[in-house]
Amino acid sequence: MSVQSKTALSIIAIVLGIVAFVTIIPGMGAWTIVDAGEVGVVTSFGAVNRVANPGVVIKIPLVEWVTPMDTRTQKDQVDAKSASKDLQTVTSTIAINYNLDGARAKDVYQNIGTNYQDKIVSPAIQDTFKSVTAQYTAEELITKREEVRSSAEKQLKDKLAVFDIVVNNFNIVNFDFSPEFNAAIEAKQVAQQSVETAKQNLEKIKVEAEQALAQAQGQADAQKALANTGSLSPEYLQYLALTKWDGKLPTYSGGTIPFVNIK
Repeated sequence: MSVQSKTALSIIAIVLGIVAFVTIIPGMGAWTIVDAGEVGVVTSFGAVNRVANPGVVIKIPLVEWVTPMDTRTQKDQVDAKSASKDLQTVTSTIAINYNLDGARAKDVYQNIGTNYQDKIVSPAIQDTFKSVTAQYTAEELITKREEVRSSAEKQLKDKLAVFDIVVNNFNIVNFDFSPEFNAAIEAKQVAQQSVETAKQNLEKIKVEAEQALAQAQGQADAQKALANTGSLSPEYLQYLALTKWDGKLPTYSGGTIPFVNIK
């Protein structure tokens, strides 16, 4: 066989080998791909071996299996119900952003599994909401909402960190109470408004009383001056004229304009 023939056969063998590797080997499960934003938990006959990073993962066919686990930020929204410190029924919608600690995915898979959202995250939100709202009255839940949110976020972070789950954000979408409590709050606001109105009216009455007292004092002083001297001062006469004047100037020519001295 010539050298050229041997070379051609070698090339054909290499090509066939590549084709076999590309078509047959993957079918046997020799490798797989882990997408970006995930890690692959490699198991062998049910036992966890290692964690594979995104990319091509080489594994033993029919022996090793790769289970992808999402490490990207995920959102969970839960409707929670609890009781406040003053035993008012409180309902709320809680929304959190969280992610799986990729470096600890092996432990999460082994101890919890892939369904950690339903098994761990949602129940932890419910427990945290009940624990935190029980420390505040219903009114305080409204007036101290940011404090309540911050306290709940810290508590949930600590609770889920034990399971290698990282909480990025915690939001209380709304607070809702029983119709009876809502009616009581509305009545209280109306009462407070009535009190403020009464205070304003009382202040107005006080000012008017002071004005009447000053006017009475002025009249008394005038009578005393008249009794002593037989006449009133020009200043007091001008004061009396001012208190009687309606503020309108004459609209006709001629005559004297009150309080305006034109030489």
